[in-house]
Amino acid sequence: IFGTSRKSQFAVWIFTAAARKTYFTKVHGLPNISPLVSSVEETPEPIPTTVKGTIPTWIHGSLLRNGPGKFKFGNQHYNHWFDGMALMHRFQIEDGQVTYRSRFLRSDSYKQNSERNRIIVSEFGTLALPDPCKNFFQRFLSRFEIKPTDNASVNFVKYKGDYYVSTETNYIHRVDPDTLESKQKVDWSKFIAVNGATAHPHFDPDGTAYNMGNSYRNKGAFYNIIRVPPERDGPEDNLEGAKILCSIAPRDKSKPSYYHSFGMSENYVVFIEQPIKMDLFKIVTGRLTGKSLNEGVYWDPNQETTFHLIDKQTGKEMPVKYHAKALSTFHQINAFEQNGFLLDGQAINNFLVHLHNFTYCNFQILIFPVPLSFSQMYNTMSRPLPRRFVLPLNISSETPLEQNLNTRPDSTATAVCRTKNQVFCTFEDLHGEDLKDYGGLEFPHINYARYNTKPYKYYYGCGFRHLVGDSLIKMDLESKKFKVWRQPDLYPSEPVFILSPNAEKEDDGVILSVIITPVKDKSTFLLVLDAKTFEELGRAEVPVNIPYGFHGVFNSSA
Repeated sequence: IFGTSRKSQFAVWIFTAAARKTYFTKVHGLPNISPLVSSVEETPEPIPTTVKGTIPTWIHGSLLRNGPGKFKFGNQHYNHWFDGMALMHRFQIEDGQVTYRSRFLRSDSYKQNSERNRIIVSEFGTLALPDPCKNFFQRFLSRFEIKPTDNASVNFVKYKGDYYVSTETNYIHRVDPDTLESKQKVDWSKFIAVNGATAHPHFDPDGTAYNMGNSYRNKGAFYNIIRVPPERDGPEDNLEGAKILCSIAPRDKSKPSYYHSFGMSENYVVFIEQPIKMDLFKIVTGRLTGKSLNEGVYWDPNQETTFHLIDKQTGKEMPVKYHAKALSTFHQINAFEQNGFLLDGQAINNFLVHLHNFTYCNFQILIFPVPLSFSQMYNTMSRPLPRRFVLPLNISSETPLEQNLNTRPDSTATAVCRTKNQVFCTFEDLHGEDLKDYGGLEFPHINYARYNTKPYKYYYGCGFRHLVGDSLIKMDLESKKFKVWRQPDLYPSEPVFILSPNAEKEDDGVILSVIITPVKDKSTFLLVLDAKTFEELGRAEVPVNIPYGFHGVFNSSA
């Protein structure tokens, strides 16, 4: 909240935390990580790093990362971690050496904020105030403007061979993956009738991309499955040929569900409609009432979760709907079909608490001598745990009711037909109790090149014994055992798997992760782990500060 003191912000947080009264853990004394959301300078020209250990010489390419990097313009702070201006990072790896560079995305939001030295464009958790230089009537009219941000700070994605940075609005930006220069702002709505798309598309082996995006029409909201062809029609082609494969009506068209990603198997797109709801009236009238977008998002634990399956070839939604108790998910691990079943998913409960804990002032409160503040926030958050649903595909009028249809051996998941078009499912845990000691597991990655949409054994992620990841974990889904890389005061970003040459096993390769060091100045490094043993091979130390980011991808030059 602009203009309020940190002390009053802290008092508000203490009040709201006490009002929630839901505590999942009893952790004490979590360290201060506020530097993870501090503004930094860009490093537009490549700089060398100091390599310790060994970086395999067979790695040729660059790790591209994206996330917020500027949280203040003039005397105004963003209210939420998600709101910071997009900072793109490139770790170039060649012959066992690494260089680093970074650039701020030259989005319209960034340029307008920089020119005025104040926050001009509203973000997820921050409502931009009317321009004080305008007269009263102009300021009044500005309350009616609905202007989505083009601050694409979530991920690097690839369409038709080009790299884009994306968020969840209708704007993406094509960037040069070598220089990180912003090349072109692209509007999804100029090609298909959607008002945004996720930052987590999926890909078929031929390069065909699938994504999801909402549309808001006279008759309310719709969820849309998007398909983008792999072929280019010319050097200026970007999203030409994109099509809406399928449109799905929400349970309540005025209050559609929020989703951050979706699943995909060989033949189906898997959309999870969860009880994270968006009140469109509150969102649309937010500028009038002085409310930011995130205040129109809420959690409804009384609604069930629904799995929608869409045939990728025909574009038709399957008539059977799969239901589960209220749960929420940010990221899916993988999905695959086997012996008449479709499997997988990852669930996180109490999403709304997670969402509102990541306000900027919550990250900054330890400037006051309150050592349990981060711990109190953390204890109100449930743990992200890997879980699997087993969805029977061959449902017909002959399928028996009120009987578990999951016949897979050693699987504790259930799927029971309520009616001929409705199946109620429960999940099975893909972990043992010991994973809870590491705070669960998020930011899941697999050997995507070879095991996307296929049965798999391993996946990698971050353990969360703090508000952000503080360890790297390799999970064996067969034994439910895991390996951990963790060191004090080090905070890893999501792991990215790189397949080694002539790989034969699923885990033949390395894991790349950017390690942030909030208690030590200019000590960030790129970590390289052996994906099989999960032991450190080497690290490349970067002599600049880097904030904690979101997602990334490896761009191979081999």
